[in-house]
Amino acid sequence: MSNSVKALRQTQGIGKSEGADLGFLRVKWFKDKLNDIVIGSILPLLLLVIWQVSGDLSLFSPDFLPTPLRILAEFQTLIGSGELIHHLAISLQRAAVGFLIGGAIGLLFGFLAGFIQKFEFMLDPSFQMLRMIPHLAIAPLIILWFGFGEVSKIVIIAIGAFFPMYIYTFLGIRSVDYKLFEVAQVLNFSKAKQIFRLILPASLPGILLGLRLSVAISWLGLVVAELIGSQEGIGFLINYGKQNSSAELIFVGVIIFAIIGKLVDSLVRLLERKWLNWRDSFQG
Repeated sequence: MSNSVKALRQTQGIGKSEGADLGFLRVKWFKDKLNDIVIGSILPLLLLVIWQVSGDLSLFSPDFLPTPLRILAEFQTLIGSGELIHHLAISLQRAAVGFLIGGAIGLLFGFLAGFIQKFEFMLDPSFQMLRMIPHLAIAPLIILWFGFGEVSKIVIIAIGAFFPMYIYTFLGIRSVDYKLFEVAQVLNFSKAKQIFRLILPASLPGILLGLRLSVAISWLGLVVAELIGSQEGIGFLINYGKQNSSAELIFVGVIIFAIIGKLVDSLVRLLERKWLNWRDSFQG
């Protein structure tokens, strides 16, 4: 047997070994994720069982605290009528538009205050004061200015999205280690290279944290906007349930807010893991 044939077979053997190792790692990753899901589901499922059994035993009034099965029946009714999809689409559209406007403006001002000290002195004190005003305090004024239409709701959401994005973009840029700038000077980096090859990658963890919080506050702002005055959306369903003493409908709205909020937060965390996989961090 020639040496070239032996080398080829050895190479094929190595390739098969690497493929087997990769398959094993994939199976192990899937099992680990499945175990995490099972462990994380134990407590919620246990609470649901206790809740349902307590309701069946009439330990509390179903009008005060409906059982999970009654809430599920309300879900099915709303899905069957198409109301849930309609109201959810309206809420998602409002939250997305408000977040994009507020988050983009916050990102812009965060960059300006982070890169240019004069902008920090001019903008930051005012923004820090304004961010302490709660949504509920400023919402009546916004409605007075813009009415009960879509504009006021989007403005409320955008204000909530603005401040986390601004603060964490600013902090992310200012937390970049100055030693990196010294390295850039040694390497003769231009200003553009310093920004795109040095500052932005180093400040990305802070910016992504701001993105995550901005999304969360946008979702909370949506709740405030729709509860104050709305004829459509998940907040409207909750308000309608309150007016008609329908606890099941209120629970449906609350659960929808919780599920969508969690899904959006998980999406942002997925982006963090993808874009920050170069960092060595403690996983627990």
